[in-house]
Amino acid sequence: MTTLERSPATTDVRRPGDGPGPDRGHSLAYWAVSDCWNITRRTLTHYQRQPVAIVWQLGFPILSLLLYGYVFGSAMLVPGGGGYREFLMPGMFAMTMAMGFMSTAVAVVTDASKGVVDRFRSMPMAPSAFASGRGAADLVVAAAELTILAVTALLIGWRADGGVLGALGAFGLLLLLRFSLIWVGVWLGMLVPTPEAAGGLYAVAFPLTMISSTFVSPSLMPDWLGFVAAWNPISSTATATRELFGNPVAGGGTWVEEHALLMAVVWPLVITLVFLPLAVRRFQGLSR
Repeated sequence: MTTLERSPATTDVRRPGDGPGPDRGHSLAYWAVSDCWNITRRTLTHYQRQPVAIVWQLGFPILSLLLYGYVFGSAMLVPGGGGYREFLMPGMFAMTMAMGFMSTAVAVVTDASKGVVDRFRSMPMAPSAFASGRGAADLVVAAAELTILAVTALLIGWRADGGVLGALGAFGLLLLLRFSLIWVGVWLGMLVPTPEAAGGLYAVAFPLTMISSTFVSPSLMPDWLGFVAAWNPISSTATATRELFGNPVAGGGTWVEEHALLMAVVWPLVITLVFLPLAVRRFQGLSR
C-alpha cells in the first residue's frame, strides 16, 4: 500500500497518483474534510436508495406518541397543570434523538462485518474520516426525522407557544443531544461483533429512555428512581425543550431540573468529549 507523502515544511499531502502542480497538494485539514464528505455522501446515498430505513426508525416514536397521547393521555397527570399531549411531545422528540444511536451502532457493525471498515483502514484516508463522516450523515438523517415527527405533532394538535426563536433553540438542543450520542453509537458499533449482537443493545437503550422525564415527571416516581431520572441527560434535554417550546414543564425541585437549559448543553458536550476520541481510537486500533 502506498503511503501518503507529506511535506515536512508545509504539511502538504499528496495522494497516490497525484501529479506535480500546486493544485495537487493540499493540507491535512483539507483531506480530513474531503474524506469526511465522501463517507457522508456514501451513507446518505444508502438512505436515499433505502428510505424505508428512516420510516422504520420513526415507526416506534410515532406509535408511542399515538399510544401515550391518545390511549393513556386522559389518565396521565402533569404536576402544575397543563395538557399531557403538550407535555409529551418534547419528551418524544428527545427520546427519538436518543434512540437514534442504536441505528448508528447497527450501521457501523454491519459495515465492519462486511469488511467495509477494514477497506477504509487500508486506504490513505484521514483517521477521523470514518467517525466524522458517519456522524455528519446521521445528523442530517436526525434532522429529517425530527422534521417528520414535528409535522406529525402539529397535525395532532401540538403547538410550540414559546415563539420562533424558542422553537429553533429547542430543535438545536435536540440535535446537539443526537450529535453527542452518535459517537456512542460509532464506538459501540466497533465493539460488538455482529449486527445481531448490536440489536441486543436495545435492551439497554430502552430503559435509558424510559427512566427519564420523557413520559412523566420524575417527581411522580419513587424518590430513588426520580433521582436517577432527573439526572438522565435525556431528561435535561426534554425539560429544556419544554421550556423553550412554551409547553408544560412539571419539573421538580432538584438542582439539575432547575438548571435544565445549562445541563442540556453540558451533558452533550461531556458525552462528545468522552466518546468521540474513543470512537476514533477504536477505529485506528482495529485489527486488519
